[in-house]
Amino acid sequence: MSSANQVRSGDLVLLYLTARKRWLVRAIEGEKLHTHRGIVDFNDVIGANYGSTVSTTLSEKLWIMMPSIRDLLMKSERPTQVVYPKDLGAIAAFSGLGPGKRVVEAGAGSGVLTAFMANLVRPNGRIYSFEIRPEFFSVAERNLKKMDLLEYVTLKNVDLQEGLDVTEADIAVLDLGDPWNYVQVMRGCLVAGGMLVSICPTMNQVEKLVEKLEEELFIDIESMEIMLRGLAARTGMTRPNMRMVGHTAYLTFARKTIDPNKG
Repeated sequence: MSSANQVRSGDLVLLYLTARKRWLVRAIEGEKLHTHRGIVDFNDVIGANYGSTVSTTLSEKLWIMMPSIRDLLMKSERPTQVVYPKDLGAIAAFSGLGPGKRVVEAGAGSGVLTAFMANLVRPNGRIYSFEIRPEFFSVAERNLKKMDLLEYVTLKNVDLQEGLDVTEADIAVLDLGDPWNYVQVMRGCLVAGGMLVSICPTMNQVEKLVEKLEEELFIDIESMEIMLRGLAARTGMTRPNMRMVGHTAYLTFARKTIDPNKG
């Protein structure tokens, strides 16, 4: 087994007991994790292979797993409503988010969407994220640091309309309450053909946004809502879960065109 599959001191690891009981922790030499199922000595975790187990002081076995981006996002500090994985996947697919892309984001919030995008654009891409509220800015900064993604993000504690100095962005993301007020400024920073993405909680917001997008000569405007229902999979008894992740947000995508009146 290669050393790349072994836990090193300082690594973030996921200690898994059940689907509902899991801990995202940083394995630091000499430190311990206290749980209701016993204490885990990180000295026993460091050097172990991912996919193996570690025993607590109460002889409970926890699986040592390499955290996915979903684990990192859902275990982050969240004082604000966050964009859920079901919507994150659509944002990446419809916008073309990927390595090397330059993205401008208005409304960092807790930094969950910021971190998701940073994870996809690295190592040569960059996220330029603007958050006007200092308390949210601090949370976003902490979350990005914890996930080792801050180096791919330029995070600014200013209003986008006052501090935007980015041009030739591939993607513009609006995650705030009045996205229509930011369409024009986002148009100015996008490359021709660039994609604008907006996340809105209500239909009224989507209506006002689409009106503004059409006014600013965006095309291929598409709004959607994504539902997610899991399965309870058991041999001979598989059925849909009784609970599901319903409404979380309305997503809108649009492409920038060149204004024929401006050459």
